[in-house]
Amino acid sequence: MELVRRYKPDILLLGATSLGRDLASAIATTLETGLTADCTVLSIDKETRCLEQTRPAFGGNVMATILCKESRPQMATVRPRVMPMPPRQEGRQGELVRVDIPLREEEIRTQVIQIIEEKTAAIHLDKAEIIVAGGRGIGSKENFALLEELAQVLGGSIACSRPVVEAGWLPPEYQVGQTGTTVRPKIFFAIAISGAIQFLVGMQTSDVIVAINRDPEAPIFKVATYGIVGDFREVVPVLIEEFRRVLKK
Repeated sequence: MELVRRYKPDILLLGATSLGRDLASAIATTLETGLTADCTVLSIDKETRCLEQTRPAFGGNVMATILCKESRPQMATVRPRVMPMPPRQEGRQGELVRVDIPLREEEIRTQVIQIIEEKTAAIHLDKAEIIVAGGRGIGSKENFALLEELAQVLGGSIACSRPVVEAGWLPPEYQVGQTGTTVRPKIFFAIAISGAIQFLVGMQTSDVIVAINRDPEAPIFKVATYGIVGDFREVVPVLIEEFRRVLKK
């Protein structure tokens, strides 16, 4: 808060991480300004200089663009990996301001007692280069074995949509979407996933999206690089065998 009062920025952005969300809300309350959480798109209105903050709303059914016209700074939290890494610009420079924080350890009310590392395969889902995700259309927990086989052949990771977690087929750490993990892999397989907005915001910036669905009108095909209309039980085994054949070469 002290730095904001000193430099008076028009815009203050923080990462939408567990720590960032807590910190952002506390700062916004103290500064008596607005805060838009979990933004997926940010832009600047050239005329008003207002920050256009876009995020899912109404349960992820629509995308809302929010403006903070009066209070300053304009604050937003942004999910990691929802925006592409810009290309390096040689010669570009910026000013680095170093600030001394007069904070002593005994003034911090919380302490880290122990760090326990998770050992599940999904803990690095946001860094995976190949992801094979299944939705409610998979039908059962047992049917995920076919997707796991495809992921294993490609050296990828398994993921899922929210209905899969709600059904108890996979734990929450495998969920991709608005209420799950935001991912940006090189290849994303969306298998038996309809493609609701709350799911799309978590994966639509993937480099290549391969959608497999029986419904040719499924929304997932609108963002897919490649689409296959068919039953995953018939399509996935063919892909597994073809990938095995190619990778052996």
